[in-house]
Amino acid sequence: MKSIALLLALALLSSTIPFRAAEAESQLGLTADVLQQSHEALDRIFHAHPEDGARIARDIQTRMPDHPIGYLLETEADWWRIYCQSLSLRYGFIDAWSRPKLKEDDAYFAMANRAIELAEAQIAKQETAPMHVYAGMGYGLEARLHGLRGDHLAVARTGVKGREHFLRALALDPQMGDALTGLGLYNYLADVLSGFAKMLRFFMGIPGGNKQKGIQQLETAMNTAELTPVEARFYLARNLRNFDEQYERAAELMQPLVAEYPDNPVFQLLLGNMYAKLSRKEPAALHFRAAQQIHVNDAESSSRVQRLATVSLAQLQR
Repeated sequence: MKSIALLLALALLSSTIPFRAAEAESQLGLTADVLQQSHEALDRIFHAHPEDGARIARDIQTRMPDHPIGYLLETEADWWRIYCQSLSLRYGFIDAWSRPKLKEDDAYFAMANRAIELAEAQIAKQETAPMHVYAGMGYGLEARLHGLRGDHLAVARTGVKGREHFLRALALDPQMGDALTGLGLYNYLADVLSGFAKMLRFFMGIPGGNKQKGIQQLETAMNTAELTPVEARFYLARNLRNFDEQYERAAELMQPLVAEYPDNPVFQLLLGNMYAKLSRKEPAALHFRAAQQIHVNDAESSSRVQRLATVSLAQLQR
């Protein structure tokens, strides 16, 4: 069997997922240097160093204390740390399924809410598509953690608010790729809700979704979004695996993420899990072993990754 190092070296030769090149003025209204810093923060986050991403985000906050981007990036860094810490094997899928409510969540929600407040304050002064995107992102980040904590009412409230901002952003700028990421996720998930959630949607008057439209929006966002192409790809792959059992398509979507970020254990574990679902034991084992070899600074995340990789490898031998 080829070594893990060789596998990853070969993977790096395949297609990658670059962020959109920085322009003098970005689609999201960021100057070239701030857009570059934002990409650097996201790059560190997806290379499994959220602490570095958060540090860059705080630098942006210092430079631009009244702009939401720095606060969104710091919350994003915190989210991926929480996601990795929450990974478990359930229903045969490796994913972040649930997590208890913790006191530390207050800081996460405060950071996301700060971004929302700043964006909505700017909208009140002068409505722009970028500020609607930033507000929508803030609500989306809140919805993620509410969902992990099992707070369905809060997910519904924040999800609908985020949807409203993304729709308005697209009305002002139909080419806004980052708005398509948020709206695509809403459309997909609102269409595959559990029976309980659909009943909740009925009584609360929550707008429905359209899964196929959501897939199309996420596919477009993968190629047009300035800040969220990786998330559009990741969540489309995850959702196709979890809800549609489209393991082949999900693996195809995950492969470029692993090629671009081979030191991200979350991506390695999920791709290995997809190959296991396809009964492709050799590539599944390679990715589980790759996850084992990755050094993760956060002790809780490292423990979770090691345990899941070990259990998954053992299951392949059955």
